[in-house]
Amino acid sequence: MTQSVQNDTHSTLVGYILWIFGFMGAHRFYFGKTISGLIWFFTGGLLLVGWIVDLFLIPGMDSEADRRFSKGELDYTVGWILLTFLGVFGLHRFYMGKWVTGLLYLCTVGLLGVGIVYDFLTLNNQIHMENRSRMLA
Repeated sequence: MTQSVQNDTHSTLVGYILWIFGFMGAHRFYFGKTISGLIWFFTGGLLLVGWIVDLFLIPGMDSEADRRFSKGELDYTVGWILLTFLGVFGLHRFYMGKWVTGLLYLCTVGLLGVGIVYDFLTLNNQIHMENRSRMLA
């Protein structure tokens, strides 16, 4: 078995689905490429040229994310789906066991959106750290 199969933390299929919105950097954020995700967000996927090139780079981004992040109880894809579609309600925070901030997000519409932006930048690392801490416990 290869490393990426043993530690399959991210989904290539989800990456391609998010690529549809890739000019906003969605797939790059999902694979943990925060800086380039921000660049794609502010430049329309490098004026769509980078977005088209990414069509061919997604399998490599998936493999890199599989090597970089730890598999565990929490699934990265579930966390990202909850953040993307229900983040303003804090459901991704409840999923990670962060009840206090989940309630805070629920009562403040994701801290007025600022918390959602923060989580788009850090969700992979939050899940990674939570998975590691649960493995050690």
